[in-house]
Amino acid sequence: MSAPCKHSAPEGITWHFLPSNLWGKVYMKVLYIAEIVGKAGIFALKKCLPEIKREKKPDFIIACADGATGGNGLGRNHAAYIRKLGVNVLTTGECCFYKKDLTENLEKIPYVLRPDNLNIEAPGIGSRVYTVGRNSAHIILPPGARPEGTYHLDTEKSRKVAVAVLLGQAGFVRLHGNNPFSGLAVLLERLRQETPFVILDFHALATAEKQTLFTMADGACSAVIGSHTRVQTADERILPKGTAVITDAGRTGSIESVGGNDRESRIREYISGIPDWTKETWEKPELQGIFIELAENGKALSIERLRAAAPAAIGNESSEEELND
Repeated sequence: MSAPCKHSAPEGITWHFLPSNLWGKVYMKVLYIAEIVGKAGIFALKKCLPEIKREKKPDFIIACADGATGGNGLGRNHAAYIRKLGVNVLTTGECCFYKKDLTENLEKIPYVLRPDNLNIEAPGIGSRVYTVGRNSAHIILPPGARPEGTYHLDTEKSRKVAVAVLLGQAGFVRLHGNNPFSGLAVLLERLRQETPFVILDFHALATAEKQTLFTMADGACSAVIGSHTRVQTADERILPKGTAVITDAGRTGSIESVGGNDRESRIREYISGIPDWTKETWEKPELQGIFIELAENGKALSIERLRAAAPAAIGNESSEEELND
């Protein structure tokens, strides 16, 4: 359905003044929040997200929450709390079934996605099309132009965003997915039948596997965002056919840490060989992520890395009590 707007933007529509090669295009803004690690990550999300929303005005927010509860996995209460903070969709990875309370309720929680390439008997779903607010699209005008005349917004297309998660094959010992490359084309084409805005979270360890999938997905989706390593890479770019990619979006949580976990506990793990993933740390909490702008046809216009420092938590106990509301 095409909705005309004359002389001034309707409520919720924002006028933007950008270069001539973008004139007249309708686009969508997507914010991806890098993997939330522990309560420090949730704390950073709570403190930093409001300002980012005011500045960037995203239409849709995705967050990787694979380590939100205790540094590994996602509990049901934390899922609900992150949703309450303003996140539209939560993605997971190899830790998707670590918390029993979430696993038993995945079928009832449409805003949490597990990897799509798991056994058909696995609970939950790995891809879904979500509805965005009716007036969330943005019109781009030439520099200096006034919002006058008649412009047409394809509101049906602008109201839907598809999100999917795939799990890589290298380095995972507790959960094994099917080959993510085999069903990639079918998955993306199915989602594109409903919307041109398709975001893929590729939760993988091997850089080579990520880069190969980026190339295969180019032109078939709006963006492929790498996750899992919890270290933000500086290789964000738009591929020749219009797909935005980055090897890893990073993490939201303590930056003075090893992947959001206490440094000393990780050192002991490597020395002793005994796994220890339970010790979180609160030093220098930070929100990291990716901000993407999409054209009307779903192609990426821009991709930007984000880092926002959160205020220091005043005592871990009070912070944890606040986050458990």
